[in-house]
Parts: sequence; structure tokens; C-alpha cells
Amino acid sequence: MLIENLHKLSDEYCALHDRHLVALAKEMNLPMTEVYEVATFYHHFEVVRGNDPVADITVRVCDGIACELAGAQNLLARLPAILDNPNIKVVAAPCVGRCEQATVAVVHQYPVLFATTDKVSAAVTNNLTAQPMAKNSANFDPAALAEKGVSPQGENQAISPDYVGYESYRAQGGYSLAKEIFEGKKDVESIIKAMESSGLRGLGGAGFPAGRKWRIVKDQVAPKLMAVNIDEGESGTFKDRTYLERDPHRFLEGLLIAANVVGIDACYIYLRDEYHGCRELLEAELAKLKASPHFKLPLIELRRGADA
Repeated sequence: MLIENLHKLSDEYCALHDRHLVALAKEMNLPMTEVYEVATFYHHFEVVRGNDPVADITVRVCDGIACELAGAQNLLARLPAILDNPNIKVVAAPCVGRCEQATVAVVHQYPVLFATTDKVSAAVTNNLTAQPMAKNSANFDPAALAEKGVSPQGENQAISPDYVGYESYRAQGGYSLAKEIFEGKKDVESIIKAMESSGLRGLGGAGFPAGRKWRIVKDQVAPKLMAVNIDEGESGTFKDRTYLERDPHRFLEGLLIAANVVGIDACYIYLRDEYHGCRELLEAELAKLKASPHFKLPLIELRRGADA
């Protein structure tokens, strides 16, 4: 839980203060060196010493190849003078997984798609004014912000408003296959053979056949864990974000089918930190699934990356 706790501190204080790292090491009974090396490894964590100043807002401008071609360097060069605020930091960031919406800037955790200086300025104003006590401020005008292509605080990603939620997915027959496998009504061997004959392969470079992997894991002794890697760190790989923002339960049912077929005790979903809205959606839909499951679920935990 170290990274999760570091995120809680970073979200609250916009940085990781050295005194908080000391307290966290003591609280978690971990060596200070381990806490420090994790905190300083990831791009989305910033460690500050003593009373060093912390920016109120960090603006990250993607300089991945798609954004670079769309003018990221021009945006990076112009924003500091336009924002003209010592409490706002503008930095370059590796690919944020929105190559089809380049150039992209991320204001705190809120992406500005097809970013311009005007859109980024509006997003910064929104983040500065949209605190719980300030939403009634005359400066906070959701309609005006929407006209500039900026979502109000709390609506932090361009998720399809008509995405398939839990109730809709179940109404369309969702989770019926996973339930049949769990109840023994569907032969596990037939599922593995279907996977093997499909020709589906991993895309990590080795091209390992998915069906063969399922068969190998099924024959291993318990306990068995599943890690789902939703990192998409390479430029151009945003397919998972695209469908997760539209049809999350198709992914979750696939996870449960795999878990039931090969005998998984716990599932850990790793989601890259850049996909903040996708994380909010998955957290909400996972809660609905766990509150009203079709069958007994394995442990399912959603873990947040921190870029690397």
C-alpha cells in the first residue's frame, strides 16, 4: 500500500513533504530508505524539503510524439508567461495516453484536450476557484468553462456520458457467461480450447499465446494471483483507455472469466495514473459489482500507478 499512501499525501498537499515521508515510514513500519526511493522514482511524485514552496497547480504538457507533432513545444514555451503565476508550475510530461486528442495538457489531474493557451488558462482558473467553498464564486461558471472545452472540477475526463454501466450491462445479459463458469454449467476445458483456437496473443513483444498461458496457470498450485497491467506507456497505445471509458464491465467480466477458469484467488488491476477519470469510473462500477454480484467474487483491487 506504499504507493497508495503516497498518492493520498500527494493529492492532499500537492507534493510529498520530507516530514510526511518520515511519518509514513514509521506508520507503515518500513525503512526510510524504501519510502524515499519509491517516492523519488516516480514522475508524478515530488519530494520537497522543509518549508520549500509547493506549487498550487502543476500543468503537465505532454511531449510524446503525437503531441510533439501537434505543437507541444510551442505550448510549453508560451504557457509560463501567459499564466504568470509563481504558484503554477509548467512541466513537460511523457505520453499521457491521449494521442488522438493531441496536444494534451493536464492541469492537476484534469486533461485539456486539443490544448491551446486559452483552454489551459481556463482550466487553471477552474482548478483555483473550484474548491468546495468556492463553487458559488462568481468566477466559477461551468457553462462558460464548457464553451472553452474545459470540464468543471469533478468531471475530469472525456468519458462517454452514455457508457455502459452495471445495470445496463446486466440487462443485456452481462456476467451470464462468468456465472455459468462459476456454477460449473460451462465446461472450463471448452473455454480454454476456445482461447487456444482463437489465436489471441499477448502484445507485450513476445506474442505469447493467451490460451496456452491460461492452461499453464490453471495447472499451477494455489494460491494464484492475477495482475492486469493497464499502463499503455508507449505513444500511440490508448486502446484500453478508449474501451474502458465506454464498456468497463466487458473488461471486468473477462477478468472474472479468466479468474474462474484458471483458479485465481486475488486480482490486482494496475491502472496508470494519467487515467484519472477512468479510475473514478472503474472505482464506481467495481463498487456496484461488489455490492450486487452474480456469484462469489475473488478479491479485486484497483491500484493506481504514478508514472515512471
